[in-house]
Amino acid sequence: MDPWNPTQYDKFRREREQPFFDLLTLIKPASGLRAVDLGCGTGALTALLHARLQARETVGIDRSARMLEAARRHDPPAGLRFALGTIEAFDGRHEYDVIFSNAAFHWIDDHAALIPRLSAALTPGGQLAFQVPAMHDDPSHTVAEELTTAEPFREAFGGWHRPQPVLTPDGYARLLDRAGFTEQHVRLVVYPHILEGPESVVDWMKGTLLTEYERHLPPELFARFVDDYRAHLLARLDRTRPFFFPFTRILCWGRR
Repeated sequence: MDPWNPTQYDKFRREREQPFFDLLTLIKPASGLRAVDLGCGTGALTALLHARLQARETVGIDRSARMLEAARRHDPPAGLRFALGTIEAFDGRHEYDVIFSNAAFHWIDDHAALIPRLSAALTPGGQLAFQVPAMHDDPSHTVAEELTTAEPFREAFGGWHRPQPVLTPDGYARLLDRAGFTEQHVRLVVYPHILEGPESVVDWMKGTLLTEYERHLPPELFARFVDDYRAHLLARLDRTRPFFFPFTRILCWGRR
């Protein structure tokens, strides 16, 4: 089952894009770069990455066939291509000058193993740039996790809980150092999003977080899960309109 919906995801495209541009500015320019974008989604930002880096070759990799269908609707420029695959299976050996990932690593377990594996895929002097949401303590995330212990969802999930692999900023700084990155920049950024109302948070999460819960529930039960999630979440949020939604991200860059 592929619950990723490009249309739902793109509802908050403008709000999602700023961390990408902030991360992109951390990459040091060079000529003839070979880059890979892990978790490229619809590919729109991958095309921008390819253009801004003036890369010789860029590969966008995503596990969602539906997302890649959206990426391929537009003729990619020379040197840009897309491939179906997972970050877990990505395994290069000194092949890439830039490894980039915009809001995808939080779906991957064991970052202590992931970062050294990515380091091994870089050329000497290669750069790793990634950003992850750090929202696991926010009600938008904790409410969903609480519902996994409530019936009828508890039985349907069968003991499954969404993993929380995101580390602290200093945790990533230590990982980068141990993985051989001689230069690094790690920052915690709060992006203020002004939404129409608190119910917009539910719509936002339907395009990202809730897709993982959808993967583990039958359609009719997932619809009820979303209804319960909405009720519990809105009971905890401020009802002011417009609604201020602070979104926290960790941006990481390192060069070998």
